[in-house]
Amino acid sequence: MPIASAATVSVIQVVPREVPVVFDSVGRTEGSREVQVRARVAGILEQQLYTEGDAIRAGKPLFRIERAPFEIDLQQQRAALAQEVARNELARRDFERAKDLVAKRFVSQQNLDQAATTLAQSNAAVDLAKARVRQSELNLSYTAVDAPISGVTGRAQQSIGSLLAPNADSSLLTTLTRTDPIWVRFALSEAEFASLRAREAKNPEVRLVLADGTPYPLAGKLNFAGSTVDATLGTVQMRAEFSNAQLQLLPGQYVRAAVVAGNQQAITVPQGAVLQNESGRFVWLVGPDGKALARNIKAGNWVGKDWVVLDGLKPGESVIVDNLVRLRPGTAVQPKAAG
Repeated sequence: MPIASAATVSVIQVVPREVPVVFDSVGRTEGSREVQVRARVAGILEQQLYTEGDAIRAGKPLFRIERAPFEIDLQQQRAALAQEVARNELARRDFERAKDLVAKRFVSQQNLDQAATTLAQSNAAVDLAKARVRQSELNLSYTAVDAPISGVTGRAQQSIGSLLAPNADSSLLTTLTRTDPIWVRFALSEAEFASLRAREAKNPEVRLVLADGTPYPLAGKLNFAGSTVDATLGTVQMRAEFSNAQLQLLPGQYVRAAVVAGNQQAITVPQGAVLQNESGRFVWLVGPDGKALARNIKAGNWVGKDWVVLDGLKPGESVIVDNLVRLRPGTAVQPKAAG
């Protein structure tokens, strides 16, 4: 018969089971590419063609700089090229004529040398004029500022009507951040990193939990592991990549990252059964005499709603999972199987 003063408690018998090996850390999201969009020519900013914060594709128009000065310069350079081409044609004809006259001994070799030099100089002048035309065409193309990558636009740094200068602070127009895929940067302790390497897990997956406790639905993969240990913190920098097509993650968010590196056999107990005092974490057991017994444990990571116990429990021991506030060392208990 039950002891009248015994506390009725629910218990589970702990047995080892296969659980994932997880290394937890706090991380922060960042764009997989971050680009500063800058003006490459001087001029007046005439148009802003995007809405700040929009997700856009590469090649989408962002800004327009005043074109007229560059169109005029291009016309001038094309006219200068036409002049040099005409001079070059004359120099070529003079050279051909001089060759014929030298062959007939009507002029000296010096005249032919002078004609050849003039033609060479004219050829160089044509090449220079062509390069100036190309430079003018390039400058004109820079008046159209388009998105260099797909991503999320930042705040416009310059107002319409501002005078831009390519080598000054005014050249910065906005920023673009690629958020799909998005990166999460975090760090593991030196011991955790050594354990991860020792397990030789191929392509360990990374799971995220957002600041509000919501799990991120997609798993990521490691794409960077540091080659040095931070001497101050004793940590190794890591980075994981996640698909983010729905923009659920934004750069700068804090998240909890968990590197899953295979499985191991371990004892687990419900999180609610684990308590903590000045000596650390502990659980209540049903002792051989039917009384409550506190047992210190070494806890590992969470697995779902359970806590992995690294040390302190043996298979078959009965862990109390409810009515914990009524328990004191030596309290008589009446155990029943947890539902």
